[in-house]
Amino acid sequence: MSWNSHPRAGRIEKLWLAGTGLGLVAAAVASGTVGTTVLDFFIPGSQPNSLTTRLASSTGCLNCHANYNQGESEPGAGWAHSMMGQASRDPMFYACLAISNQDAAFAGELCLRCHTPQGWLVGHSNDPTGGALVDTDFQGIGCSVCHRMVNPTYVPGESPAVDQSIIAGLPFPPVNPHSASFVMDPQDRRRGPFDLTINPHQWLQSPFHTSSSMCATCHDVSNPIYTRQPDNTYALNQLDARNLDGDKYHQFPIERTYSEWANSLFAQGPVDMGGRFGGNTPFVSTCQDCHMPKTEGYGANPVFGAADRPDLPQHFFNGANTWVLRSINSLYPDTDTYMTPEGVDASVLRAQGMLAAASDLEVSVDGSTLTTRVINMTGHKLPTGYNEGRRMWVNVQFFDAGGSLIAERGHYDNATATLTTSDTKVYHAEAGVDAAVSAISGVPAGPSFHFALNNQWYFDNRIPPMGFTNAGFAAVQASPVGVAYADGQYWDDTTYDIPAGTARAEVRVYHQTTSKEYVEFLRDENHTNAAGQTAYDQWVMWGKSEPTLMDFQSIEIVSPCDADYNNDGVADQGDIDALIDAVAGGSTLPRGNPDVNQDGVVDQGDVDAAINLIAGGPCPF
Repeated sequence: MSWNSHPRAGRIEKLWLAGTGLGLVAAAVASGTVGTTVLDFFIPGSQPNSLTTRLASSTGCLNCHANYNQGESEPGAGWAHSMMGQASRDPMFYACLAISNQDAAFAGELCLRCHTPQGWLVGHSNDPTGGALVDTDFQGIGCSVCHRMVNPTYVPGESPAVDQSIIAGLPFPPVNPHSASFVMDPQDRRRGPFDLTINPHQWLQSPFHTSSSMCATCHDVSNPIYTRQPDNTYALNQLDARNLDGDKYHQFPIERTYSEWANSLFAQGPVDMGGRFGGNTPFVSTCQDCHMPKTEGYGANPVFGAADRPDLPQHFFNGANTWVLRSINSLYPDTDTYMTPEGVDASVLRAQGMLAAASDLEVSVDGSTLTTRVINMTGHKLPTGYNEGRRMWVNVQFFDAGGSLIAERGHYDNATATLTTSDTKVYHAEAGVDAAVSAISGVPAGPSFHFALNNQWYFDNRIPPMGFTNAGFAAVQASPVGVAYADGQYWDDTTYDIPAGTARAEVRVYHQTTSKEYVEFLRDENHTNAAGQTAYDQWVMWGKSEPTLMDFQSIEIVSPCDADYNNDGVADQGDIDALIDAVAGGSTLPRGNPDVNQDGVVDQGDVDAAINLIAGGPCPF
């Protein structure tokens, strides 16, 4: 399709308001359970209507940065087929937004500034439901959002010289990056990592755009209506007043993806990951190294003189979302989204590939116990980011010698989208409200999906990254909750009892973007508009967020009474010899467990037990 036309310009894309009068929506927002105002959700940085020149529509960018036969590596094509590019069309976002506004009046102010910065910067969050959004407001994290962003920390000799005056002129400069506390160049000077050889528009070279700290702008999120107390609880602020402190670590932590990375091995320098996240180098360090893997190619149409670069960042931005892009493609015409069905398929495959690369799985057997080890190969918790509805789990199936299924742990029913959680490990995080907020809001104390009200973490067993330390994660409000990980631990083990008669076990690790419990909450708790029902219907339409397979291992289970230790198909003297060698420390057994009598010690007693078995004696186990 052509990127050059936009025949539906002017269309107001408010699918989530269907069936609800705008007046009723506004009334509902103004009467949230907690009587917050727009001031309570204040975040430092550039403010609405403060730019000399509005952010440019991405439509114009696509004229040069897409549609020149370079496929997915064209910046415009990658961006359009990303959740960043479609962030302000996401039906799950609007379902969450509606309940957030119900729970805390004007909470949408916090949400919209991240999901539609262009709309927020021109004041269109004055209706926190998104009802005032129009046209380019729906371009998500548009090209100009990132490419006019200024490093809020001026670095002499590195930052563009003009940045010093831009930062100095801010009434409310950011303390640290989070929650879309961006600083925008008030003029249309577009920034990026390269020294351009052509001058199609005003541009400035900016090393900031290759740094993870740029990603922190939106990938650490805090709720400014709460302030951290000396006992590490979070109390509601005095309402109808700006929280001018601005320090994310003094507010309630909603997401800490950047801070997790900053306290990982990857923040200390490049790590050789063997190319598992793509790109043309095996060494990765920054967020961009994995989520914008480099390739060789043109960043713009070469007809206009663009350089052929060996280190072109691909604008994929893929993460763990595997279904919502299909939903957006079905809800909006391609002329609005700039997506194609083929491009959506490719993006979903990239997300699935990223999930497969995110972890490794090891499986071992010791006697009647099977142990799984899930290893985090990312630079942040696994899983990370927005926690509501997202989960990862271990599935184990035990088979007999004939291949029949004996037992299963962590069963997922695809028809009902129901996961059996009681017999396996589920990696997830649960936030909720404490007793004080419960008394104010009426929401029961404990874990909840009430995103805008939550002020306590009740559980978090997500696996930390390489380089994890408890002190480092505690300092950035990202500690495990309800479980313990040792310093340096970036894996987690789970043990399972092996049922009698098992000959083989299959182990799988799955990730799910949206759980049944979460999407039903969004549907059932929405008393404002149709956003929850729309999200639920789309979830059903697109496979109920079918789990993505991350890892698979199959392992043979050898009975302690099976004496074929050398794996030649016969139990005889050769097996005794192999066992004696193993007991003496000369080698490992090709098959089976050398602790034959299962007393916890490998010694002569095991040789005697094996001789008895091979001679036809009874099996005591």
